[in-house]
Amino acid sequence: MNKKDYLVKLGKRIAEVRKAKGMSQSDLANACDKDQQSIHKVEHAIFTPTIWYLHDIARGLKVPLSELLKPLD
Repeated sequence: MNKKDYLVKLGKRIAEVRKAKGMSQSDLANACDKDQQSIHKVEHAIFTPTIWYLHDIARGLKVPLSELLKPLD
């Protein structure tokens, strides 16, 4: 899997978890002290998040980071 494919799948995983928790992108942004546009960019593979950024997203979603990073095949 190449980088772009991985980022697309990661973004979809984040969006799935967020939606399952009934959160909007704005809700997640507020929960992890980010802006809605950057959440959108991560979910649509426009922005490559750092591990610390993903940690903040996981914290905002109240899930372990491993939930976002589990195999994305």
